[in-house]
Amino acid sequence: MNLGRSILLAAARSKTLNDFALNSRVVKRATRAFMPGEHAADALRAAESIAASGRGLIFTQLGESITRSADAEAVRHHYLEFFDDIRARSLPAQVSVKPTQLGLDLSFDQCLDHLIALGAKADATASALWLDMEDSAYTERTIELYIALKKSHARAGIALQAYLYRTADDIDRLLPLCPTIRLVKGAYDEPATIAFAKKSGTDRNYHDLACRMLDAARENKCLPVFGTHDTALIEEIARHAIGEGVDRTKYEVHMLYGIREGEQIRLVAEGYTVKTLISYGSAWFKWYMRRLAERPANVLFAARALIG
Repeated sequence: MNLGRSILLAAARSKTLNDFALNSRVVKRATRAFMPGEHAADALRAAESIAASGRGLIFTQLGESITRSADAEAVRHHYLEFFDDIRARSLPAQVSVKPTQLGLDLSFDQCLDHLIALGAKADATASALWLDMEDSAYTERTIELYIALKKSHARAGIALQAYLYRTADDIDRLLPLCPTIRLVKGAYDEPATIAFAKKSGTDRNYHDLACRMLDAARENKCLPVFGTHDTALIEEIARHAIGEGVDRTKYEVHMLYGIREGEQIRLVAEGYTVKTLISYGSAWFKWYMRRLAERPANVLFAARALIG
């Protein structure tokens, strides 16, 4: 792992930096490169122009590692209302949640209950619910939650991380469920014993896993979603899809709000299904530092936001 990425991921774990950033107007200004604001209303306003460009939407309220049951219940309540907000605005939108935001550290069963309630609400509002993937300590439990949720919410999706060695086996394990999988590279600080230490290794594995998912999509056994801003990699994957006879309607591309906006619009024009992930909320520091760590260009992007 390169030094800059290591420093940024270490910073994400610092409570001192977290407290400073959350009270710094300068740092908050920089976050606008990646999120439209801290409030749900900010996210919904930003979504209208994105939807008008032909893109779908994924919303997530930032936050993780809930330590009180009441807080997990508040998150559940927020999302139940948010699904209604999406429907009221006729937005082509879905919701993505972190299991620890719904109390996974407190109780697996209670977390699952919250997810089932949200999945039912997603169905009732013609939407869908996604499970974000957190660090490797939660990988197995998140997959178990997804398997259980899929029984009652067929459209449920899960994010899997290409930098983990185990992900190929996890995809094979999920394929009998006809899963919806968002493949991402991974944004946590993981040891070399379980994850690729170099970007080149992650990129190769991402390509191989994407091809495996597309092969399953050809037989309608998977809906692959490629969560990456690496447009060269997207083009490689698209060439494989063409070679295997997989139509562009059988997979999606997801990118973050504010990043490669022009590329997102170009992909829509070329017939890809593109969804933009919009984050909001006050608990943004860890998420923001991981976004900077994902690719060096993000640091320059945020710096320009400070002076722009």
